[in-house]
Amino acid sequence: MKSLTFAGIQRHTTFSPNHVGNDAAIFSAVAQYLTEAGHRVNSYSEQEFLTHPLQERFVFTMMRSKESVQKLQYLEQHGVVAVNSAYGIENCTRERMTTLLMDNQIPHPESLVWNTGDQIQTDLIKPRFEPCWVKRADFHAIHREDVSYVRTAQELREVMAEYALRGIERVVINRHLEGDLIKFYGVSGTDFFHWFYPYEGNHSKFGLEEINGAPTGISFSHDQLRELCDAAAQVLQVSIYGGDCIVSADGTIRIIDFNDWPSFAPCRKEAAIAIGQAILHRAQTKDASNTADAGHTTDAGKIADAVNTTDAGSPAAV
Repeated sequence: MKSLTFAGIQRHTTFSPNHVGNDAAIFSAVAQYLTEAGHRVNSYSEQEFLTHPLQERFVFTMMRSKESVQKLQYLEQHGVVAVNSAYGIENCTRERMTTLLMDNQIPHPESLVWNTGDQIQTDLIKPRFEPCWVKRADFHAIHREDVSYVRTAQELREVMAEYALRGIERVVINRHLEGDLIKFYGVSGTDFFHWFYPYEGNHSKFGLEEINGAPTGISFSHDQLRELCDAAAQVLQVSIYGGDCIVSADGTIRIIDFNDWPSFAPCRKEAAIAIGQAILHRAQTKDASNTADAGHTTDAGKIADAVNTTDAGSPAAV
């Protein structure tokens, strides 16, 4: 088996609210799996990735910053193979995720996207969006205040005004769904899939699981849940994923959040193996394809040249 060299790019702690240790642990576990499988892993922080040319062709990453994502997108256009793809990472930001899931008929709460500086009409909110969730549209939740549960149209206006004062220009408004809250983790192309009730496991970033309360054990199709999550992953272009869904009283499943490469904290050991296998499969498939194509050149030197020769205004020259 040919030994490959990977760049592993870690997530900045800013983007791991209340999960810094868990995010670091799954990254380290995957790096260890690849190393023990006979491959080399060069680990970088997001800042190191931004300030140094990339020499490796194969990348696995938990990055989240907009600058890092833009740079990796540029590198992918020039032959870098990344898991998750920077395009998928960007697709998991709130507004893009909501739009893509709804446009592709992935079951999701009824939602609105709104400018925080614009007045929202009462008849749009009452009664269907009372109560509802307000979430910053431009990014993932970094602070507790980036996701708010509101009960009335007046409270919604007040929360949107507060978001505007914090410089958040757009929000996603999700209709609140009653039912059992489920958290899930998956790795596309493998047998790995794990779900659980976060309320019972005390697994939380901001304590918002209390809103839906203790699960009642509503019956639902486990196969349907897996198929739904894999379909969402395909739409969003991420293979290492996690998220949350609500199971309503009739067994209907709707995804309320979907993330690129979460912590996998309750199932880290099994997840690390599946993630490592998925990364290897992706890299080895691309490596074999390029070996067969004599006219294709994407070696490390050319990747570095792509970064170094970019003008100062380009995303890759960040």
